[in-house]
This record gives sequence, structure tokens and C-alpha cells, in this order.
Amino acid sequence: MSGADDSVGAVAGSENALYKYVFRQTEPGSERFSYQDRDLSFYFRPSPEALFFQVENRQNRPVWVEWDRSIFIKPVGGTAKVAYSKTRWQDRFSTQAPTQILGLQRFGDYLLPIDYLYDPAGRPEQLHRPLLPEDNNAVYFGDAVFGVDLTFRIEDRPRTYNFRFKVASVSRR
Repeated sequence: MSGADDSVGAVAGSENALYKYVFRQTEPGSERFSYQDRDLSFYFRPSPEALFFQVENRQNRPVWVEWDRSIFIKPVGGTAKVAYSKTRWQDRFSTQAPTQILGLQRFGDYLLPIDYLYDPAGRPEQLHRPLLPEDNNAVYFGDAVFGVDLTFRIEDRPRTYNFRFKVASVSRR
């Protein structure tokens, strides 16, 4: 898989997938895959390809996404560093520069475990395995839990936001 297509359709996942997933946000609990506090507003869209998100800086001062302090909780268990669209195979053991979000601005991308990246054999694109399978292995991921601990630098202090998602159901298309 190269990159990750944004999942804005009614049913997340590939057009030719054998199975479809329904997700729930469990931490913090939300029926709309969202969360906000006085500093940031988050919106998530889980998909089998990746975890899509958008964050809005609600204050009139910059904040930074601290990628190296953020963690992805994998649906198969365990944790890994976070990869996003700019992370490449050769970056797996390097420091990832923080992303600045200016005051009253938005930033959107997708997230996945950094160890899901594949060697692109010299090509410039990001290749990765999907977050969740859509073949006959999908049935083994019912009730799987995954998520991110996203760390932001706000007013020069780190603040971690914990988000968890659960596979509510897996069904044949």
C-alpha cells in the first residue's frame, strides 16, 4: 500500500475488500470520533488502511506535534513509534521533526505504527501494510483495540492526549 487514501466515504476500507469494519472510540468516549479541550480540537476517522485525524489549534499561538514522544498502540498488541504521511522507511530509527500548527489553524494526516512501513526499494513513496486486514484474516480482529498517545508541545510544555478505538464489528461485504 502506498500512502493511505483518505476515508471520507460512508464505509471505511477498500472497494474490493472482503470484510468491512465498524469502529468505536472508547477513550475518551465519543460517538462522533472527536474530542476537544480549551487548546485543541480532534477529529478521527479509523479505517483499515490507517487512523486518519485532524487537529485544530483553538488558541492564537503555535503548538507542535511531538512525533518522537507519540506512541501508536497496535491492533495486534504492543506499541511502536508513530508514522505519518511524511515518515519514510529510512526514518524508522531517526528523530522525526515536530510539526508546527499555527494559532487557529488545522492539521490533518494519517497515523500508523512505524514498524508497518515497508522498504520501498529506492522509490520515494511511503509503502506500508494496512492497519487492519480486509481479507479472511479480518475475522480475527473483532474486538481489537488500537490507538495513539499523541504528544503536543503547548506553551513549551508536553501534553499527551490518549485516544483508543475498538473494532465494534467485522462483517462480510
